[in-house]
Amino acid sequence: MSALLVENARIVDPASGFDGLGSLHIEDGEIAAILPGPAAAGIKGEKIDGRNLVLAPGLIDMRVFTGEPGREYRETLQSAGEAAAAGGVTSFVAMPDTQPAIDDGALVDYLLRRAKATCKVNVLPAAAITKGLNGEEITEFGLLKEAGAVCFSDGRRSIQSSALLRAAFTYAANFDMPVIHHVADASLVGDGVMNEGLFATVLGLKGIPAEAETIPLARDLQLAALAGVRYHAAQISTGHAIAIMMNAKQRSKNVTCGVSINNLSLNENDVGSYRTFFKLSPPLRSEDDRRAMVEGLKSGVIDVIHSDHDPQDTEVKRQPFAEASDGAIGLETLLAAALRLVHSGDVDLTTVLRAMTQRPAEILGLKAGRLAVGAPADFILIDLDYPWQVKENEIRSRSRNTSFEGARLAGKVVATYVGGQKVFALEGARA
Repeated sequence: MSALLVENARIVDPASGFDGLGSLHIEDGEIAAILPGPAAAGIKGEKIDGRNLVLAPGLIDMRVFTGEPGREYRETLQSAGEAAAAGGVTSFVAMPDTQPAIDDGALVDYLLRRAKATCKVNVLPAAAITKGLNGEEITEFGLLKEAGAVCFSDGRRSIQSSALLRAAFTYAANFDMPVIHHVADASLVGDGVMNEGLFATVLGLKGIPAEAETIPLARDLQLAALAGVRYHAAQISTGHAIAIMMNAKQRSKNVTCGVSINNLSLNENDVGSYRTFFKLSPPLRSEDDRRAMVEGLKSGVIDVIHSDHDPQDTEVKRQPFAEASDGAIGLETLLAAALRLVHSGDVDLTTVLRAMTQRPAEILGLKAGRLAVGAPADFILIDLDYPWQVKENEIRSRSRNTSFEGARLAGKVVATYVGGQKVFALEGARA
């Protein structure tokens, strides 16, 4: 594997706090040196001019759904990898919501082997908490960890039994594995399809109250403290949930939470045209809640921003709003949508990148997510001001259900490297 030197780039590494002009030297798939200044003399290898570009760690997306195995017509590991690379995501956690569900060591092994053979980026399997994702019987945590699972999750589903969840937390703590749990009270969600409030009433749609999220979140945090598990609330969406998490973090360092880029950059008003691509779980909330998410990110209450990439085919999306399936794709727009907050002055670049690099790596125990000597050479080059529009015919995912269709964005990944190898290059870019 040849040596590589990226010169003259603005290096932003949230893990070390470095933000300045420098060069990155890569050898044998790892970072060999980080050199401050505009150029690095005397180093051999291919040279790339990173002038006017940001060099950052590759993004780690903690919530990605694929269709493989079982629903390859929606998304394969290969197509998800193409989309991820184009979006600057060098590693993603694959949720276990497949057919069959990833609830057995052999299936974890299959996913890893399949990903190695077909996917351009690193795939990190999340193993199911319960068999078949049915919320009734706990899986074999030890065997799943041994097979290569990085965490336990029931994906889109939320475990309703407190006793079963306590047992799962206890087992996960014994194996020192994080649990990523979707917080939703099924009885309170009911037939709801969007945020409960005046806007839902005007549209004639059934609402989902904030308590459908905050009640199970409070329960989970108490059970997590009881079991001593590393607990991650998969995604929160309400201001009240921020307050609950803030209080829990004052008592424990083992609890973290994430937010979908959708809930960070969109609100319930986007549902106004009954566009089913905006039907999500959790639903898009009020503008006040969205602002609370931004403040939670700035204050550090929110640890992770993820895409919640959930490919759905036209058959389940081309339905009346109340009958359509939840979910939207997001791997290709994750970074650019997050950069909206940077361009608006709401959040600085380091904070946004930290939530997609350093913090996911720390939660999952990965060596990636940072620019440090000996770390994997997973990095991206970003043009922060590159103007572009999201167009359906340019989407690399097999599904087209993006919440950002037609959106005009500023900021794009021009090159993505995994293990020192280029896996994506923007057409016409010099990197």
